[in-house]
Amino acid sequence: MADRQSTVRVVRQSAPLGFVWMLAFVGALIYFLESASGFWGVVLAVLEALVWPAILVYSVLRVLHA
Repeated sequence: MADRQSTVRVVRQSAPLGFVWMLAFVGALIYFLESASGFWGVVLAVLEALVWPAILVYSVLRVLHA
């Protein structure tokens, strides 16, 4: 029989970070849903909750005149 070389598999656990991102998404969704009116307002609120980090960076750069 041929010698089999043992390999080491490294599994990275990122569950805590995923939980933080889920909480941030839910918080952003609630924030944007407060101002939503009608079906398309809710759809827009969900889309905004998905991309809120980009909205945040854009707003910060606009304030800093970058």
